[in-house]
This record gives sequence, C-alpha cells and structure tokens, in this order.
Amino acid sequence: MGTDIHAPLGQDRKARPGRTGPSRFSAGMVVSALAVVGLLGLSGWTALAPSGLRTEPFPTAAETVETADARPDQKAAEAGDGVRRANGLSGARVEETVNDDGSVVRKYAPGARDGTGPVILEANRVGQDARTAAFPNEDLLEDTSDGKIPIIGLDGTRPMDQYARPWSGARGTRIAIVVGGLGLSQTGTQRAIRELPGEVTLAFAASGNSLQRWMQEARRAGHEILLQLPLEPFDYPQNDPGPYTLRTDMTEAQNLAELHRAMARITNYTGVVNFMGGRFLSSADALEPVMRDVASRGLLFLDDASSAQSLSGTIAGAVSAPHAFADLQLDADLSRTAVLKKLDELERIARRNGTAIGIASAFDESVDAIREWCEEASTRGIEIVGVASLADIPAKR
Repeated sequence: MGTDIHAPLGQDRKARPGRTGPSRFSAGMVVSALAVVGLLGLSGWTALAPSGLRTEPFPTAAETVETADARPDQKAAEAGDGVRRANGLSGARVEETVNDDGSVVRKYAPGARDGTGPVILEANRVGQDARTAAFPNEDLLEDTSDGKIPIIGLDGTRPMDQYARPWSGARGTRIAIVVGGLGLSQTGTQRAIRELPGEVTLAFAASGNSLQRWMQEARRAGHEILLQLPLEPFDYPQNDPGPYTLRTDMTEAQNLAELHRAMARITNYTGVVNFMGGRFLSSADALEPVMRDVASRGLLFLDDASSAQSLSGTIAGAVSAPHAFADLQLDADLSRTAVLKKLDELERIARRNGTAIGIASAFDESVDAIREWCEEASTRGIEIVGVASLADIPAKR
C-alpha cells in the first residue's frame, strides 16, 4: 500500500510525476470556497436580522387610500366602502387603491413581524369545518361599542360563505328546513340541537339567553345558523316582538343601531330571518337601509313569508342582497301529524321547482316530526341543505 491516504484500501496508487511536496488548492477552488462562505454568512445575517433584508417601510403609492400593517393585534383602516374591516393576513401590509373607473385593487406585501414565536399560516375556508365550527373567524368581525358584528373580510370572504353548511353540489331536489325560536327556552333549545339532524338550519332569537353557548353547541352538531331579527308587526305594540325590535316610526340611524345591537348578541351565522314584521316589511323607507346594511356585511336575508305585503324581494333586487323566501310555514297547526303533512307538501314544491324552504318553531311536536321526516327523506332522493345554499343573489344593476 502506498502512502496516499486518499487511495482506496487494498490498492496501491503510484505517485504523480513532478509532485514532490504536499498538494495545494487551485485558485478556482479558493474562489469557490470564499463564495460559499460569503453566501452562508449572508443567509445567517438575513435570518437573524429583526426585519430581514429590507429595513425601510414599504412604499405607498400616491393614489393608495388604505395602508395598514395586518398584524393580529391591529385592525385595518376604514376601507373605501366605509366599513371598518378586521385584518386578514398576519404580518402583512395591505394597500387599497381606487382606480379611475371606481374599481378597487388591494395589494398584500410582507411586513415586519413582532416577536420571535412561530408564524401560523391559515388558509381561508369556505364552508363549515366541524373541527372549528364553534369558533368565529375573527377576520369577519368588526369591534363595536355593542360587541362584535359581522363584516366581509379583506379577501372578500362573506360570513354566509364561511359559516354555510357544505352540500353535495348535486342538482337534485334540495330542501332547507329552518327551525326558529332557539335561545328562548333552555330545554327547548337543548332538545332541538340534540334531536334535529345537522342538516337543519337553526335560527336564534336576538332576545334569547346564553346565545353564544347555544351557538357553539349547535355549530359543533353541524347546524348552519341564522339570527332571528324582531320587526314591527301591524298590531304593534299590542303584539310586541320584544327587545331589539326595528320600527317604522324610528329613524334610519335608530333602526341600524338596534340592528347592530341584535347582531352583536351572537356570531357564526349566515344571515338574518325576520320575526313578525308585517308593517316593517311593507315599508320601503324603513326596510331598504336595513337590507342594504345586512347585505354589505355579507349576510343573507330570509323572509319567512308570513306577510303578503313584504317588499323584501323587491328591495333585495335593488340592493343586490342575498335573499330567500320561505315556501311554507310548517307548524301553523301544531301537531305532529299536521307538521308531517306540511313537510310532504314542501317535498312536492321542491320536486316541482327543484328547491324549497320550510320554516318552523322549536316546539316539541315540530322537532319530532321534522326529525322523523328527515330520516326518511334521503331514501327518496332528497338532500336537506343549509338555507345559505338556496339564497338568491341578484345581479348588480
């Protein structure tokens, strides 16, 4: 064996002619080594620097109307439509630019991040994830003096999309069933959440008790939920819907204030449904600002069809509001047999039109009949869906 320590074991290696001293690195090898060392040093400095390679603030264009560091402990500035939005991207800078044609362009760019903890990236999700369904998406909430109320996220996500119950996508016969009055009776609310299948939409009364608790239980059970909004009936005040009632003799500002107080009582809902409201629904001056505000917050408006004089459909078309009409009141006659007959009638409407919406209250007789009927409906090719999937969204005019 020779003296060359680089030679494979067991093999002799002849010395190269003309080499009498130790081997030397070539000039090319030295240059390559220095380049590698420099690159490693630059990478280490970049990783350890508090704000990375760029230390100056991100430039803002002259036409930019909104710039905000979208950090978890901050809120974005008021957007161009006047609605104050929560930020949607951790550690990002958000710029909103209004073009000459009125269109809005939002630009997101990395910004400095405080702290040394890990960065959590969360993809936006449309529809309900059972693992997190009981928790609100903070990016879809606005902090107000009354509490947190819904808004459309900076990325365009609407609460009616985020909290909607997913459905198959098949264009078969689809029926939405809405059971209201939850939150008014503890035993009735608990029974409805426990007994009704997750496909049934639940509506919580704005004047109910422990709404956040019941909302979380309902969402964990798979339900899509609505907020039941009290509106002035024709025989008010003899027939009083209760606290938070919107009235035709109140100003627009007063009605919107009551609306926002009601909205703040609960989270994770896809829209609102009227409770009573014959007089209010028939007044365009009173109803239009309310529906416009509801739509601007990414919520649907469900009309329970209890008033033949309702203008909600007409106004929804004018303000491009997501809207739906109930086809049947299921428990006007409160007996299990009568509710089952109404559900069969609802099925006939759905087979004729493709879809249908039924609405009921959380009485024991209604809950029992709806549970029984839903268990059999799937065997007849009917899909029970959340009401958000049946909302009509008029085209902008």
